[in-house]
Amino acid sequence: MGRHNLRIVIGFEVLRTLTKRRFWITTMIVPVAIGIVFALVFISNSSTTSSVDSQKNAKFAFSYTDASGQVSDALVRQMGGTKAADGARAIADVKAGKLDAFFAYPANPVKEAVRVYGVDTGMFQNGKYTSVATQILQLSAQQKIGSPDLAALAQGNVRIDALTYKNGLESGGFNELIPPLLFLVIFYVVILLLGNQMLSSTLEEKENRVTEMILTTVDPTTLIVGKVISLFIIGAVQIAVFSLPVIIGYLFFRSSLNLPNFDLSALVFDPEQMIVGALLLLGGFTLFTGTLVAIGAIMPTAKEAGAFFGILMTLIFVPFYAVSLVVSDPHSFIVEVFTYFPFSAPI
Repeated sequence: MGRHNLRIVIGFEVLRTLTKRRFWITTMIVPVAIGIVFALVFISNSSTTSSVDSQKNAKFAFSYTDASGQVSDALVRQMGGTKAADGARAIADVKAGKLDAFFAYPANPVKEAVRVYGVDTGMFQNGKYTSVATQILQLSAQQKIGSPDLAALAQGNVRIDALTYKNGLESGGFNELIPPLLFLVIFYVVILLLGNQMLSSTLEEKENRVTEMILTTVDPTTLIVGKVISLFIIGAVQIAVFSLPVIIGYLFFRSSLNLPNFDLSALVFDPEQMIVGALLLLGGFTLFTGTLVAIGAIMPTAKEAGAFFGILMTLIFVPFYAVSLVVSDPHSFIVEVFTYFPFSAPI
């Protein structure tokens, strides 16, 4: 009979939540917002790329002086520029609108700023002067180096594959850390999205005097367990809905959205760490869900319960203040306090 009642409670809670228009509105807000952000990023990236390219390839009349001796005169002539005999005169021509721009390269461009003077063509178009002045220095340096490979090395464009070993075996390094951290992301998403629902799952019925009627046919423990399991199911539904636009964006629009190309094959899934991560997720979610449901059952009104909700939400973010210690000295006293204190332990 108890199992039968538990199934009824779970079925009722899940069906009641999933059939509410408010639940789907609040759930769909996140993926819709992500979709809008992706669309804006796509439009912005396309516009920015074309704007940068147009600024680099912009044609305008300019002159320059070079105290460093690093600028290639031939290169500047190809770009439509001329060498100025008098910098002050060139600046005066820019002010009078007779010359579009003037670049003054200092004796040491690495330590001193290049002075750029130009005719104001609008806040977004003025960037072409800086782009061309920088491009002249870069191309001049590459010409002097004389080798594209050496130029790439000078700019630090090198690929390094590092291997580390642990107990005689190759360790996964950072790639071994990422998979277990996914459990932490799931924990935050579920708690932040379902926290209010956890709190109000018993408060709503209690304020409406429905709980007294339910408890005439259902054991209190069965009711609470059913609500907790229902929240697990609802959380899984929300995670699936939230993940869908991210997965679609990554698989089909990664280059357009400038999303990083993660090599998933390089990730190391250590069975022991994954099991520990899953158990911490399960235990942490159960702890917070049970606590919030219990607070909702004890507190007479939602207003009084809201204060405790804020405290619990604060506790799951407090460990981030010690994140540098977690990385540099995981055995320090404060880290061990956070590790064994129940409400910060999952983090």
